[in-house]
Amino acid sequence: MPDPAARDAAEEASAFSHPAVAPDASAAYGDHPDQVVDFYAPRDGGTRAPLVVALHGGAWRAPYDRQHLTPFVDFLARRGFAVASVEYRRGSDIPRQGGTAPVAGRWPETFDDVAAALDAVPDLAAVHLPQADTARIVLTGHSAGGHLALWAAARHVLPTGSPWRLPAPPALRGVVALAPIAHFERAVELGVCGGAVTELLGGDTEYAHRAPFADPAVLLPTGIATTIVQGREDVVVPHTVAEAYAEAAAKSGEEVGFTLLEGVGHFPLIDPAADACAVVSEEIAQLAW
Repeated sequence: MPDPAARDAAEEASAFSHPAVAPDASAAYGDHPDQVVDFYAPRDGGTRAPLVVALHGGAWRAPYDRQHLTPFVDFLARRGFAVASVEYRRGSDIPRQGGTAPVAGRWPETFDDVAAALDAVPDLAAVHLPQADTARIVLTGHSAGGHLALWAAARHVLPTGSPWRLPAPPALRGVVALAPIAHFERAVELGVCGGAVTELLGGDTEYAHRAPFADPAVLLPTGIATTIVQGREDVVVPHTVAEAYAEAAAKSGEEVGFTLLEGVGHFPLIDPAADACAVVSEEIAQLAW
């Protein structure tokens, strides 16, 4: 059996080996430099193409931006989708006191941005990506981006008084979450991404207060078609995190699709050179078409 750390390193190297792909257009949804959406037209020249809105991962930390997701986004465009790739504010580049890694996320800015971007995408796409059919939107995201995708699809069930709450379910065909940090309690137990979940919420003192506004596992049921794609060999976000979310959904009366890929870790899901990436595209197509 391959060494798990060696497998993960090799898979990460493959996923990050592809050159970045420039967008066909970009548009701001706010004044901050990170408040931007990149648009990719379907490479087959199609029109009325389903629109995939993609949220990148990277533990909500500043060094990881949307650039590493561009080969995956281009892969989807080559499969006939229109794609909107969202950037959002992440943590500071400066490590927390006593830490070595950049802080994960900003409260509330990370959530402010995702909510604002999702609200703005249909109108922005109408101008900058006319090939997109904004009546057929599928939301996807990888890792921390998978968390944000699940969260964005659940804004209508946020606690009353939340500034991000929607009065009705968002107009989505569904969500395909890729190795998502989907269940905060389980992720904290496992120390996922070096304690990134606790950092995202502002530390131990704020965790209990803020988790009900941010944890997808307590924002159920959503009524939005949801599928999770996960690698069994994932050592970055172990499959038990997604399984805990699926179990929470079932207890709420909602069925979540769950595709567990054997012999696959964290990064092949967004690696155009990996078979897992084709599985992801097919799962998106199942909801989009």
